[in-house]
Amino acid sequence: MAGTSYKGSEIKDVDQFIKGDGLESSREKEIGQHIGYRYDVNLVPDYDRITPFLSEYMTVMGWEDLNWLEDVHMGYEEGNPAVFDRNINGWVRVPDTISLPDNQQDRDMIARELLIKFQMSDRHPLVQLRQAYTKF
Repeated sequence: MAGTSYKGSEIKDVDQFIKGDGLESSREKEIGQHIGYRYDVNLVPDYDRITPFLSEYMTVMGWEDLNWLEDVHMGYEEGNPAVFDRNINGWVRVPDTISLPDNQQDRDMIARELLIKFQMSDRHPLVQLRQAYTKF
């Protein structure tokens, strides 16, 4: 099967990377599914599209990349744009006041920014739990 050209290299079908039971890494075996960004370069963030907030956040944290945010993408909950927060196992809806761009990479950057801001806010359920159960 012919591959797709990407930045001068040829990308073959994902099946060429799958061996044995189809789950190559120990993490894939543990969770029982493929980790998509290992095969699809389009799932890796385009750092040319990073928001000013995320750029500053990475600088403050001393990070060179988005690492733990690479698999955060803009999704939909009941037809509304939203980002999934694993910490609360629920969706955080994008406020109606935010106008979303057409480009998926830009939408994903907004999703990452929204997730971080929500997790740092006093409205996040884990902040409320900490306040309720802190002993000291």
